[in-house]
Parts: sequence; C-alpha cells; structure tokens
Amino acid sequence: MSGLTDKLKEGTHVERFHMHIGGASVEAASGEWFDSMNPATGEIWAQFPKADARDVNLAVKAAHRAFEDGAWPRLSASARGLLLHRLGELIAENAERLADLEVRDNGKLRVEMLGQMKYLPQWFYYYGGLADKVEGAVTPIDKPGIFHYISYEPLGVVAAIAPWNSPLLLAAWKIAPALAAGNTIVVKPSEFSSASTVYFAELVAQAGFPPGVFNVVTGFGLDVGEPLVKHPRVAKVAFTGSESGGRSVYLNAATDFKRVSLELGGKSANIVFADAALDDAVKGIVSGIFAATGQTCMAGSRLLVQREVHDEVVARLVDFMKTAKLGDPLDKSTNVGPVSTPPQLAKVLHYIDVARSEGATCVLGGERSRRPGCEKGLFVEPTIFTGVRNDMRIAQEEVFGPLLVVIPFDTEEEAVAIANDTPYGLAAGVWTRDLERALTLPKRLKAGTVWVNAYRVVSYMAPFGGVKASGLGRENGIRAIYEYLESKSVFINPKPGIANPFVLG
Repeated sequence: MSGLTDKLKEGTHVERFHMHIGGASVEAASGEWFDSMNPATGEIWAQFPKADARDVNLAVKAAHRAFEDGAWPRLSASARGLLLHRLGELIAENAERLADLEVRDNGKLRVEMLGQMKYLPQWFYYYGGLADKVEGAVTPIDKPGIFHYISYEPLGVVAAIAPWNSPLLLAAWKIAPALAAGNTIVVKPSEFSSASTVYFAELVAQAGFPPGVFNVVTGFGLDVGEPLVKHPRVAKVAFTGSESGGRSVYLNAATDFKRVSLELGGKSANIVFADAALDDAVKGIVSGIFAATGQTCMAGSRLLVQREVHDEVVARLVDFMKTAKLGDPLDKSTNVGPVSTPPQLAKVLHYIDVARSEGATCVLGGERSRRPGCEKGLFVEPTIFTGVRNDMRIAQEEVFGPLLVVIPFDTEEEAVAIANDTPYGLAAGVWTRDLERALTLPKRLKAGTVWVNAYRVVSYMAPFGGVKASGLGRENGIRAIYEYLESKSVFINPKPGIANPFVLG
C-alpha cells in the first residue's frame, strides 16, 4: 500500500494518510493536518489532510469528468459488475488490515470489525451481480401509433457521507449500489474514523476503476461536508449520521433539488413479553445495546418488559453484564470496548446525570470505568436504569452509548403505544413465543426494521432505513440501486404525417 500512508517522522508510530482525488493520493490544499486518537489508549496514532472547499471542488470536478467522459461511461453494466466483484475480492484479501485500522480509529472490538470486514465483500458481489439486471420496460399507452419505453440512467456525482461507528460498512451501503448504477462518488468519512476509507480508496484503484470514479476527501463537517452537499455538480447525497446532521444535509441539498437519502438515529424499543424465552431475550437485549458499546443507530436503547417478568429480566440482565470484560479491543476476550470519541464520552456521561436527575434508578454502572487497563481510554461502564417513564428525556433522546433504560408495561396495547411514542422509527425488537403476536405486532410498530426473537440482524439483501426522524430512503436489497438511478420515459412516433396542431378534434 505504498503511496497511501507514510510515517510522520522517524521513530514514531503516527501515520499520515492521504486523500484520494482523481486517481491520485493527495494532501489538502491548505497543507494542514488533523489528528486521530485511539480511543482505547488516548494516544494520537494517525493524521489526515484537513481539507476544505477547494479540495471538495477538485474531487467533485474529478468525479464529474469521470462520469461524463473517459472509460467509465463507456463500460457496459456487466463490466461495471466485474469491477465490483474484483473489489470485493480485494476487500476479502485485506480484511485483517481494514479491521485493524477501524479498531485503532474507533475503538470497536477487533472481533466485531474483522467480522464486518469479512462480510463486507458480499455488498460488492451482490451489487456487482445486480449491475446488469436493471431492466427498463416497454409499456402500452393510450396514444395510438406511439411506441413508449422506460429506461433507467445513473444520476451523476454522488456524495456519500459516512459516520464514525462502522465507517467502511456504512459507506459501502452507499458505494456499492451507486457504482453498480454507473454513478461516480465523492466520500467524506467522519473526521473521527477516516483511516479505513482512505485505505479502501487504493483497493478501488487496484480493482481497476478509472481515475475519478471514486474519491475521498477528509476533514470536518463545515469545511468539507457542507460544501460537498451544496456543490452544484453533486446530484445525490447519501448520509448516515445524527438527526441534526441529517436535517442540515436535507436543508442544504434542497436549495438545488438534489436527491437525498438519510439514515439517521433511533431510540429503538426492544420489547419482552412474559411468554418469551427469557434466556434468549437477555442475550438479545445485550446484543442490542451493549454490543458495539451501544454505538449503533439501531441500538435497542429502550427495553420494554412486561411487568410480571420485569424484575426477573432485570436481575438476569444485571448478572449477565457483571461478567462482561471491558478493555483492550484487540483482546479477543474483551466484551465491551471504549466509547469512540471524546465528545461522545461527554455526551454519555451527561445523559447518565440526566437520568439520575429525572429520578431513574441506576442498577448497573453509571460512571466512567476505573477498571485496570481502562484508565487512559474512553471507557464507560455498561449502564442500566430502571424506574423510567417514556416521557423522560432519557427515554426520548438518543444517547448512542452503553446506556439502557427499562420501562415496564402491562398489555400488548400499552407496549405498542410506548414503542411508537418517540420521534424516531428506525428499528424495534419483539420477544415472544406467541405465533399470532409474532406475525401481527411488526405491522403495528412504526419502525423501518422489526426483529422477532432476534436483534441487530442485517443483510445486503434486506432493505434498511427508518421512518419519522430516523430518515428517508432505504439502503441494501434490490430496490437500493434505484435510489441511484433516474427513470426516463421515451415516446417514439414511428410513422410520418402528424396532425395539424391548429386543428383540434
């Protein structure tokens, strides 16, 4: 991977990564750099170019040139698919390196990140295979003698803005269908976790994609994200991030009517009924909120438990989490890693204070971790609050950390009402052995994804996205490619001799 990274200076372990614009590895026009901190150790381990609107303009222009002229628009859909398949193979070959970069950048468990990187190629195989399966249609219409058909065409330059929690996976949810559709891309990774994306850019080049088809610009939201969203030659913005970030993207993109898809936050309800298999439910609860240190948009951060099993579920959950090991995310025996960023650490600790001030009872955790090996990192003890009402801030506002609130309910009607009483609608979980409830309850829950007797299951084949403040549009699955295509309606009159336009009837 020469050319993409170099040592900052002899004798240090700090790496400098470069952006990727128009097929070249480049520094920022400003010549400035910003640091990335390893959240498990508190140490600076990498630097990235601090880009601004000048770099954004260069990247968008490169992407626009590649879309309009050169090898990319001349490739057949089948040829695009082969490139995506080759890219998937390169990801598989480099899964270890990509996982290591993400662990150092965002502190998530290596076992989780390696699992993600080994699964990631499937997105490129899937959309590579789908690239030449997008079919138009010849349609009958009510105009005699007129031949009509529908075709699908790429939009142009796509701006993909990814978050810090699963940076490359969530970027790939945008990259794979956008490239399969024939678009070109400018990616802005989070300033907190840019390493895997800039490394990935060289894999794209190795796979044989023409220069300018894939570009990466690193930096901060106001410096890079905003000018990228506002750039007149960007046709579509695909964003994953916070509700406030999504609102800003939506407003800025609206000024020149860009296409937008937004995958935002959630306050997802994980609902446990008295008839559930409680051992399975407890494991699903833990997976939903404490896996990935609660830093997932789909986190089951509101636990709704039927009152007759409330105390038993809480007791089992507390006992289970007392066995969890916090510490080095590179250690295979670690169960919970650090919070990924200093601002996020401050936010989680703030909401712990909010929960206490609202009268909730802390039955586990509730503080920054003081365990051996956690002193220098951004570690928070897995935290559970009971005695929570759904109108409390702690039940309505997204925390994005290892903080679970428990709310009792009596009836199914009450559970549905509580679950839906939130500004968000990304996901929900249901734990029950009642077949009728398993089949009927998902329809009543206002969420883009509902799991029954499972949680946090995703697939490249299954649509994912939210309703209400959790976003717009869907990623993954067959329909996602149409988020990056424009339909065109074509009317052909094959016969000469059209009617006089001044003679009607």
